[in-house]
Amino acid sequence: MPNVKKTAGKRGPAKRKLAEEFSPGEVFTDTSKKDWKLGPVIGKGGFGCLYLADINSSKPVGSDAPYVIKVEPSENGPLFTELKFYMRAAKPELIKKWIASHKLKYIGVPQYWGSGLHEKNGKSYRFMVMDRFGKDLQKIFEEKGKRFTRKTVLQLGLRILDILEYVHEHEYVHGDIKASNLLLSYKNTHQVYLVDYGLAYRYCPEGTHKDYKEDPKRCHDGTLEYTSIDAHKGVAPSRRGDLQILGYCMIYWLSGHLPWEDDLKDPSCVRDSKIRYTDDIAELMRKCFTEKEKPGEIARYMEKVMALTYTEKPPYQQLREILLRGLKDIGQKDDGILDFGISENGDIPAKPALKQSRRKLAATSDSAAANEDDSETAMDEVKTTPKRKRAPSKARASKPKVLKTSPKVPKISPKIKTSVKPKKKIQK
Repeated sequence: MPNVKKTAGKRGPAKRKLAEEFSPGEVFTDTSKKDWKLGPVIGKGGFGCLYLADINSSKPVGSDAPYVIKVEPSENGPLFTELKFYMRAAKPELIKKWIASHKLKYIGVPQYWGSGLHEKNGKSYRFMVMDRFGKDLQKIFEEKGKRFTRKTVLQLGLRILDILEYVHEHEYVHGDIKASNLLLSYKNTHQVYLVDYGLAYRYCPEGTHKDYKEDPKRCHDGTLEYTSIDAHKGVAPSRRGDLQILGYCMIYWLSGHLPWEDDLKDPSCVRDSKIRYTDDIAELMRKCFTEKEKPGEIARYMEKVMALTYTEKPPYQQLREILLRGLKDIGQKDDGILDFGISENGDIPAKPALKQSRRKLAATSDSAAANEDDSETAMDEVKTTPKRKRAPSKARASKPKVLKTSPKVPKISPKIKTSVKPKKKIQK
């Protein structure tokens, strides 16, 4: 019992200070003496707030501000961990150098612009300045009926592989890849960025990989649905773990289902289920997909990843080639377009599409009503259509060709016939 109390006290999330909201216009000075002005709050969690921000000036921060500032009480831990990653691996010059050397259009890692401590009313707050982003994939996923197209999932996989290779080569693993941590660029909705490095782990400090060691106190770190088998066992995160998480995400984005999703209240059951499927990827695919929908490339990806050892460097290019072959198999290519049906401002045009569908429905209903109630009038319209200069003869009016010339009722005749017959049967 004493051990249990001690463990509970160590974690102590209730002891962390809650976020305090600052008013727009507050100026923060980073460690390089650069001033940043806060705008309105755009996100708030248990430990911190996210504000729109811009370089300090006489003008208020507008809705088009290009930066955000994450702020939390300095005693809290998540931002401190995240900040260490950004300062070591996400400086703009490092990212630009990587993009050039690997001939990429972009890399989905947020750029670090500054950080520091801010004092107010005797309290200390840690802050970090980053790029501004748009919508997260989880919101889009839910709006799209919890399914992404195969092309979109494969292209997301390719972009995330680019991100993970960069992060891994800079001695870190992410540890919590999921749709809510993937944000679209504020300016380009076909670019996706992996954010939230609060669980980022330096697996290879100074080039020396951490040893494999199970720790019951660290079991099940991350998001339970997707987290790696190593994390379930309390092993420090590694590169293969990130790639496993990505594999589970791709399966879920494609199928909307994972075999262990009904057992999330029992982390050990989720762990055992993932371990069971490690050596039987074919069964995992059968559980998640119908025979026709089964994506062979995802199965090949999972088999490759599950065969990795703890300290082994992943074959990133081979994994990319597997996903690229998947695109080719469905007659697509990696064109960099993420097809979410998103407009330029980052919003999904659900309302316009809904209005359009309602107009079509109304038009169909009106046409059906005209068929049932005024069929004789409709037929008269066919005979007297304004496109004909002279009235057709009776012989012509009786031919199917006359019906085809009317722009209003190309399918009226069949509908009238089929709608009358059931009514007569009911009356009998």
